[in-house]
Amino acid sequence: MPAVALLAVLLAACTHATWNLFAKRAASSRRFVWMYSAGSVVLYAPIVIWITASERPHFGPLQWGVLGATSILHLAYSLLLQAGYRVSDLSLVYPIARGSGPLLAFVGAAALLGERVTWLSALGLVLIVCGILLVAGLAREPRRAPRAGILFGLATGLCISAYTVNDGWAVKALGLSPFIVDYAGNALRVVVLTPTALRNRSTLLGEVQTYGGSAVVVSLLGPLGYILVLYAMRYAPVSHVAPARELATLIGAYFGSRLLQERGGAGRLVGAGLIVAGVVSLAFARS
Repeated sequence: MPAVALLAVLLAACTHATWNLFAKRAASSRRFVWMYSAGSVVLYAPIVIWITASERPHFGPLQWGVLGATSILHLAYSLLLQAGYRVSDLSLVYPIARGSGPLLAFVGAAALLGERVTWLSALGLVLIVCGILLVAGLAREPRRAPRAGILFGLATGLCISAYTVNDGWAVKALGLSPFIVDYAGNALRVVVLTPTALRNRSTLLGEVQTYGGSAVVVSLLGPLGYILVLYAMRYAPVSHVAPARELATLIGAYFGSRLLQERGGAGRLVGAGLIVAGVVSLAFARS
């Protein structure tokens, strides 16, 4: 992987884990996804307008199709992730979401596309599964494992695997700007969620006063982290970029266990490490 792409991915991992920390702190807010999406639309509008005016990108059926797909997938991802944070811990939902995406993509490729399973890919599969079991607590107390958090993490991971492939194709094959790809998702979230957000304006005002600061952080860092990943995909294979950004899994687990004082911290950190090792093994097996 070129040095510039690696640097972009590592910076993206830090920003991604950081904005998820703030999102977890605002988990009780029902309008938080709308707040940070609206903030991103406002903050990044000048850049998107400038890119559109200067580059004059072509928007045909394929371009509109991938933008529509990424918008729907990111809407589902955002709502599922925030719902997961409402019912469970950052150090549980975040590693499962980040680890299950590559896991599901690998299983799907092997089952549907007939991709060959090597010893290295099998090792990666085992490491990810063991890591998820540790993070979820299924290896220690299976009956007390938080099922809702596990399910939301897995559903979020499915969205991650889908939009990673879609958006990687958008920036590499179709040449769309990462800013435009990310902006499309934020714009759709604002359109879809605005009626619900404005239904009770006094409640919305109270949530803005309480969680407005966190929303601003996510509005800035959320798009920035993903835009860095999309730019990295232009210069390096998607199969190399995706596992490299899984460093965020360790950072997120550390934030949850140390900064938020969530239980099961040591086991979840070890599990997050196994997930990262497994994703890297899958990447090398495919390269």
